Amino acid sequence: MPPVWRRRPGIPGRSNRSLSPPADWRSLVPSRRATEQRLLRTYHQTGDRRDRDVIVERFLPLARSLARRYSGGSEPLEDLEQVACMALVRAVDGFDPSRTTAFTSYAVPCIAGAIKRHFRDCGWAVRVPRDLQEMALRVERTSAELFSATGIAPGVGELAERIGVSAEEVLEAREAYKAMRSDSLDQPRHDRGSDDGASLLDMLTNADDDLGRALERAALETLLDTLGERDRAIVTLYFHADCTQAEIGRRLGFSQMHISRLLRRAVDRLRDAAEHQQIAPEPVLASAA
Repeated sequence: MPPVWRRRPGIPGRSNRSLSPPADWRSLVPSRRATEQRLLRTYHQTGDRRDRDVIVERFLPLARSLARRYSGGSEPLEDLEQVACMALVRAVDGFDPSRTTAFTSYAVPCIAGAIKRHFRDCGWAVRVPRDLQEMALRVERTSAELFSATGIAPGVGELAERIGVSAEEVLEAREAYKAMRSDSLDQPRHDRGSDDGASLLDMLTNADDDLGRALERAALETLLDTLGERDRAIVTLYFHADCTQAEIGRRLGFSQMHISRLLRRAVDRLRDAAEHQQIAPEPVLASAA
């Protein structure tokens, strides 16, 4: 049998009417926005950082929520939350309490803009122009949307038509997107189509002979500046142009014997200059041959 509800008897001496709040009860309780405006006015009047800390703690959930909205990319969530919190502090300092707009209307664009700038400045392994960054992110976002809708990876032409740009710009944006991340030299090669277990560093030779020769030739160019114009011409013709001493003599108007003496003396000067500049002379002089 269902329970029977009976009306509670009235209390003697009191009215049996239900206690209802006054019609203007909301005016007796300050609104959240009014409380926030009061806190902001107090801080900007006193400049007390304790008041600012109260405001920041009040809006920390908003900052963390915006950071989570941009998470999932190359940047850790902790870094994004730190950027968002710093932007929140700057928003509190820059807000004008005399304005009629809510603080959130000012803080949200400030925090979101700071996170986007962080991605632009710190989220790319190689710095690319800002417009190309934005195009690369737009192409990747559009590609993900089309793949989610159709289940098929969109082609370059489809992406170009959807975004409203040329196919060349889509290809350029895709190449630029690769600069967002870099590979570690310790990364195993099997992640890149090889299963031998070697790292990317193993693909590099221990010594770069071409680089060594280039450095030696650069050092030789510096040493040649220590010679006179005639001796520098003799060394250049003999070592670089592969001219014989007789050919050099005919060009400069000297005998082959005199060219031999001048060349030997120029090489000795180069060796002395190399030792004075703390450069190993033998590799440098050998590179001239």
